[in-house]
Amino acid sequence: MTQKLGLILFLVATRLLCAAEAKPNIVFLLVDDLGWADFGCYGAQFYETPHIDKLASEGMRFTNAYSACTVCSPSRAAILAGCYPARMHLTDWIPGHNNPKAKMKIPNWKMKIDHERVLMPEALKAGGYATGFFGKWHLMPNGQPDMQEHYPTDHGFDINVGGREWGQPKGPGIYFSPFGMPGLDDGKPGDFLTDKLTDAAVDFIVKNEGKKPFLLYFSYYTLHSPLMAPPALVEKYKRKAEGFKNTKSELLNPVRAGMVECLDNSVGRLVAKLEEMGIADNTLIVLTGDNGGDHPETTGGLRDFKGWSHEGGVRAPLIAKWPGKIEKGSSCEEMVISMDFYPTFLELAGLESLPAEHMDGISLAPLLTGEVIAPERDTLFWHYPHYHRTKPYGAIREGGWKLIEFFEDGELELFDLKSDPAERKNLAKEKPEMAADLLTKLKEWRVSVNAQMMTPNPNYDSSKHGRTEKGKLREK
Repeated sequence: MTQKLGLILFLVATRLLCAAEAKPNIVFLLVDDLGWADFGCYGAQFYETPHIDKLASEGMRFTNAYSACTVCSPSRAAILAGCYPARMHLTDWIPGHNNPKAKMKIPNWKMKIDHERVLMPEALKAGGYATGFFGKWHLMPNGQPDMQEHYPTDHGFDINVGGREWGQPKGPGIYFSPFGMPGLDDGKPGDFLTDKLTDAAVDFIVKNEGKKPFLLYFSYYTLHSPLMAPPALVEKYKRKAEGFKNTKSELLNPVRAGMVECLDNSVGRLVAKLEEMGIADNTLIVLTGDNGGDHPETTGGLRDFKGWSHEGGVRAPLIAKWPGKIEKGSSCEEMVISMDFYPTFLELAGLESLPAEHMDGISLAPLLTGEVIAPERDTLFWHYPHYHRTKPYGAIREGGWKLIEFFEDGELELFDLKSDPAERKNLAKEKPEMAADLLTKLKEWRVSVNAQMMTPNPNYDSSKHGRTEKGKLREK
């Protein structure tokens, strides 16, 4: 903790030196279970997202943006800490599955972020920012004695509206009032969760206007199941689905479409408030997802979906807008990942980087402002020593090549993503030297971050392989 205090004092000193410079407000929008093709600007035709599409037309759209994991908690931790989940030993959704009879035994992983780490909101707060958290947290264990020490307000946020151990809404009304969430009033019967959280976020913007720059971290519960939407929107999309020509193989679910429209309306309200208050030009808006969509027809033809090792589980939409700084209607094909937001926000805020903290992220500021075309980094990694929909695996993407190693039997899959983005043809046997080279780099990386590895399970029972502790088949 002494080292952490020293870093915070350093950031405070940096803030004083740079006080004369106008720091940008930062609005970070993180959507749960967001599919690669859920927005019109990424190819959606059934869903209607005019506000988000406008955001993309006024900023930069990324085509190779990735989440740090195929499930939520690790990706969320990676965003806040700027580190690979493997480095933090927080590698599954909390609390994860327990498969006592599986072939491999999962490691003793963490279900919270260590307080010794200086997280993104803590660094920005020390640099003079007001910090507000809204929505889904899902970064603390349920029912353990020290759970109270790991709310958003224990990790650098001034306020917390809606964040608790839940990975999805579980209040009496689920997505409708009453909500049962900290800092969020239940409103009136029929109120929808996305709308109520947006009310609170707008209020945060208004209260901080003219006082200090702010970080608005809006972590939507939507689009996580159970799928629910206001009745009028459900009816709208039921009518639209009738006779709709589904040329994109989209998921024609009227309820999910209604949820997407509620999300789009939320984004529109936030942008409108920034413009109304005259602070839009000095506000960076970033919109992305925590993993792939939760259905194979939400990934725009990419293989598989949330929880799987393939592109549909980790490729995420990413849009960034900052008037006058980010070119309108621009796009970026470079690989970026969850850990990059932390150093990016520090640089754009005029604060010193903290390479000992955000160890695995790189600043995207040069990409956003057009100063450079491509970053020096050309390799990304994933580590998932758990059972979920996929078998436990590790993966590496270097340039256009991606290798997946499955831990149970060492099976390899090699894909050329430039010519085969849907990962249909496994080239591991055709290109053994390429596979071996990438595997070596993947193993070396795991050692470098002290990744926890699986071990053979002495209680392995092939007849129950893949079953959870309650005896139910694990998700396929």
